Amino acid sequence: MARRRSERRPDLSPGTTQVEGRRPVLEALRAGRPLRKLLVAHSHPSSGPLHDLISEARRRGIPVQDVPPAVIDRLAHTRAPQGVIAYVAAHATVDVDDLLALARTRGEAPFVLLLDGVTDPGNLGAILRSAEAAGAHGVVIPRHRAAGLTPVVAAASAGAIEHVRVAQTSNLTNAMERLKAEGVWVIGADPAATAMSIYEAQLRPPLALVVGGEGRGLSRLVRERCDLLVRIPMHGATASLNVSVAAALLLFEVRRQMRDPGDQ
Repeated sequence: MARRRSERRPDLSPGTTQVEGRRPVLEALRAGRPLRKLLVAHSHPSSGPLHDLISEARRRGIPVQDVPPAVIDRLAHTRAPQGVIAYVAAHATVDVDDLLALARTRGEAPFVLLLDGVTDPGNLGAILRSAEAAGAHGVVIPRHRAAGLTPVVAAASAGAIEHVRVAQTSNLTNAMERLKAEGVWVIGADPAATAMSIYEAQLRPPLALVVGGEGRGLSRLVRERCDLLVRIPMHGATASLNVSVAAALLLFEVRRQMRDPGDQ
């Protein structure tokens, strides 16, 4: 059913996006992203995480507006805004070269993840969360026919979107070639790969992992550009995993192989 005029979401000014949920808004504050306004439901508690978030916003001079809970529900893009919506500067994407520069600045071999047409915002958010937790230098996403950095992605990332760099490219295969030119080994995840499993392959940086979109997996051109294809062993009747789960397994297998012998 169409929204009544009074129920329509406000038009956001250029360069502004909406962040929902206590953790995503708190992480945006911690990351120093400019917040322009905070909407809070009347029913927010007088103590606890939401109260602390409001206090921090007011300390920084950010306007805080109390509104009825129904307004929050009406404006929200996600199912669980947790009584808070913030209007912030839009997430800025970077270039592949920026991810390489970050690795050099840290004195580390590049460790990145490329997504070949992941279209579900929930999956993208979960992947960003895993990439940040695994210590990847960044995630590369296509500019077209793929999920972008939306409020739903931000919420699904549980705030990780504020701490992991995202590079956008108009041509994923060109990004792969750019990484190869810098000595980065490009490995694609393919359920049909017969060569070796992720536990048999050497997955240590400099490394770029590539996972395919929901349903179709890696596109033909992307598959052909990979230096190696690996599979995640499956032991049940299910043929493949959700892309966010597969990405998490790959990322943390890399991290496992990178660990020092003395690590527990």
